[in-house]
Amino acid sequence: MDLTESLPLTVAIKDVVGQPLRLDASAVDHLGALCLQVLIAAARQWQADQIAFEIAPMSEAFIKALHNFGLPGSALTEEAA
Repeated sequence: MDLTESLPLTVAIKDVVGQPLRLDASAVDHLGALCLQVLIAAARQWQADQIAFEIAPMSEAFIKALHNFGLPGSALTEEAA
C-alpha cells in the first residue's frame, strides 16, 4: 500500500460511506504513510457515524508498519480510532 494505491483506496472507501466496512489487509506487504492517513480518516469517519469498521485480517507486515508508525495493531479499530 504505497503512494500509487492511496487514490484507489480513497475512491473505494468513499464508494461505501455509510455502510459497514471490513477491509482485508492480509496480503499487505508494505504500508505507506499516505495510505495509513486514508485508513485513519476512514476509521474516524466510521466511528463518528457509528457504523462498523474493521481491518481484518492484518498481515504481519501491516502490523509491523503500524508499530513503526508508533501505533498499536488495534489503532484502526472503531473503538481505538
